[in-house]
Amino acid sequence: MSKRAHGQVRRSQVITTWGPGALIDLPRHSGIVGGLETWPEVSELEEVPDQRLQRKLALVTGLPQPRLYLPPPDSNDPSATKLGIRVWRFPEWMMVQEKPSDRERVRSRRLVHRRMLDERGRFDGADVVPTRFVRACPRGHVDDLNWHGFVHDGNPECKGQLWLDERGTGGDLGDLTVRCQACEATRGMQDAAEYELFALGTCRGSRPWLGLHGTHQDCTLPARLLIRTAANAYFPQVVSALSLPDQAAGLDKLVGQHWDDLSIVESLEELQFVKKKPAIAAAFTGQDDADVLAAIARVRGGGTAERPVKQVELDALLAAPEGFGDDMPVDPNFHARRLPESFWRHSELSAPITAIVQLHRLREVLALIGFTRFEPVTPDVDGEYDGDVERADLALEPSWFPAVENRGEGIFLQVDPHRLGTWLQRPAVRDRLDQLRRGHDHWAQTRKNARAFPGGPYVLLHTLSHLLLQSLALRCGYPASSIRERIYVDTDGGRFGVLLYTASTDAEGTLGGLVGQARSIEAHLELALASGQLCSNDPICAQHEPGETLEGRYLHGAACHGCSLIAETSCEMRNDYLDRALVVPTLAVPDAALFAPVS
Repeated sequence: MSKRAHGQVRRSQVITTWGPGALIDLPRHSGIVGGLETWPEVSELEEVPDQRLQRKLALVTGLPQPRLYLPPPDSNDPSATKLGIRVWRFPEWMMVQEKPSDRERVRSRRLVHRRMLDERGRFDGADVVPTRFVRACPRGHVDDLNWHGFVHDGNPECKGQLWLDERGTGGDLGDLTVRCQACEATRGMQDAAEYELFALGTCRGSRPWLGLHGTHQDCTLPARLLIRTAANAYFPQVVSALSLPDQAAGLDKLVGQHWDDLSIVESLEELQFVKKKPAIAAAFTGQDDADVLAAIARVRGGGTAERPVKQVELDALLAAPEGFGDDMPVDPNFHARRLPESFWRHSELSAPITAIVQLHRLREVLALIGFTRFEPVTPDVDGEYDGDVERADLALEPSWFPAVENRGEGIFLQVDPHRLGTWLQRPAVRDRLDQLRRGHDHWAQTRKNARAFPGGPYVLLHTLSHLLLQSLALRCGYPASSIRERIYVDTDGGRFGVLLYTASTDAEGTLGGLVGQARSIEAHLELALASGQLCSNDPICAQHEPGETLEGRYLHGAACHGCSLIAETSCEMRNDYLDRALVVPTLAVPDAALFAPVS
């Protein structure tokens, strides 16, 4: 591959779209983004410090102390050393751009391997373009089609010239036929898409993004046809965390410093007795006794259990003091204040909301740890990936991961746990959740996925988040696609909430357009509930049953693109687990909603 740059992508796109193993189209070529071995040395890259995320990655990937580095920058200095990411040419098979005849009803183009091209990258004087068809498996492996084996039905002894015949102009697989000029064997490309026919054979475990060495793994999965420009060609696994103060970690450290005195404490009475010592009383001034007892238990147990990312974030959000954010100094990584209730609550419409927290500054770190194809692997409701998830590696022996840091602002809404508990006991709600659970079970059986149903509170908050996000986008100055969500469901602790935030790279923060909407949260809530109450696709949308096999939308209740679905870049669950019937009454389910109808 030439060292001259053939294209550019933004740093954030390397994490979310064009990371190692992604299939990419450049102006004159197609390729696959190279693994971390082809990146510049880490000494030339900028490190992203985030100890909490690094500890989390160590648990998920099994790597000891993984480091995080920004993708290489593009310098405007002509004298600076050019840093970049290598892209290997892929696929190897090309189609010759034959000159079409006006009278031809079938367009025929030769299929040739890249080794057959001349020094100018042409075949028989004609330009060539990479074929759009490759074969792959869900574990991320990708390879060229065995075109001779496919057209000869597994008997590749004939090596005649292959042609791709195309009828029509739509490019549909049913209009494409592979033909051998020597033996006149033909086979329709539709066969390659039929998973049950096993037309493409077994996956060879090919990993061309890793270059010439170690490019194959043992793999017994059936190879599947993949259109390299399709949306399912690359699903990155991104672990994200907000840089919020970990209250529990600081308390654990404080307990450890006074462990000689606290090691005997096992009850509240013993703690109060030990706190009679002036040094202990001074050290734990302002700390809740229950939190101190919990920290003592964690330290006694070894303190090795890493808390879920979202639980730590929820601790910091709920601990935000009351104020308006105008106090100094301002922490650029996290500056949150609870908005006084008198400034946002004006009616009973917002009764299920107990608090509004304005995040005037926040920092988010996203790290790419691997990828899959065909099917995405999403984290659970706590933002955690399973440690045994099948993912493609970014390098032969990864020791660090690419990451980016975003800075921005947000609004956090805390939901009343008592109202949620009462809501969950209603018979209509239980019936609706049973329907959603049956849809989830059908999906899990079809996909052979062991993920547990996230529960009613998550589906409720997730749908409310989508409806509010669309309302906020109309007035905050940010498009809906740039606002993201984080759903917090801590059932054991009785803590529930929704964070809507925006963040971008290469920015110190934002201008407060989103934070400023906190005072108008009731107006946004009214608009969100009104839009969720009646969808433009009703009654079809409202009457959708999650368990219906005809549509295959097993993870949706009353939800569609006309009401609840948003850009997948904004949603933490790729638009799954949505049902507006749990939020507001709908035409088909009028009695399972948490919020009252909006007139």
